[in-house]
This record gives sequence, C-alpha cells and structure tokens, in this order.
Amino acid sequence: MSDDESTAYAEEMNLDELRDEIRAIDREIVELIAQRTYVADTIAQVKDEQGLPTTDEDQEQAVMDRAGENAEQFDVDSNLVKAIFRLLIELNKVEQRESR
Repeated sequence: MSDDESTAYAEEMNLDELRDEIRAIDREIVELIAQRTYVADTIAQVKDEQGLPTTDEDQEQAVMDRAGENAEQFDVDSNLVKAIFRLLIELNKVEQRESR
C-alpha cells in the first residue's frame, strides 16, 4: 500500500468512526426526546386531574429562556435550539389536546 493509499484509508476510517459517533448521538437525542415526551404526557395527566389548562404560557416561556441560555452555554445557535424546543412544545401540546 502506497503512502497516499494509506493516508486515504486512515481518513476513511476516521470518517467512518465520526459517522458512528453521529449515529450514537442521534440515538441519544431520540431517546431524550422520548423521555421528555413521557414526562410531558405525565404532566398532561396531572393537569387533567387538577383541571388545569393544557397551555401554560409562563412555563413555555421559561422553557424557551432555558433553551436559549443552554445554547449560549454550549456555543450553539440560540435560534436553532429555540426552534427545536418550540417544535417539541407544540408537538406535546397537540398530543395533550388529542388525549383529552
């Protein structure tokens, strides 16, 4: 194997390893979304039992504020993180309305 072939093979291995790492991270993200959804469903049940409204704008704003703070802490685009959390909140609200 020539030096060029050896370098290409090493770069390919690194790329494969990095892709494996991305796959593992993606799986963790999905697992965390599932956990969050489970807790949100539990919150919906408690709200229902207590006769509370599905939507709590103050709590939603607190979640968005935390999302922005966490994004800044980890040097991630705050708008992107907030958009993801807005989507998670909206999906949870839809599920809560459908289950009532």
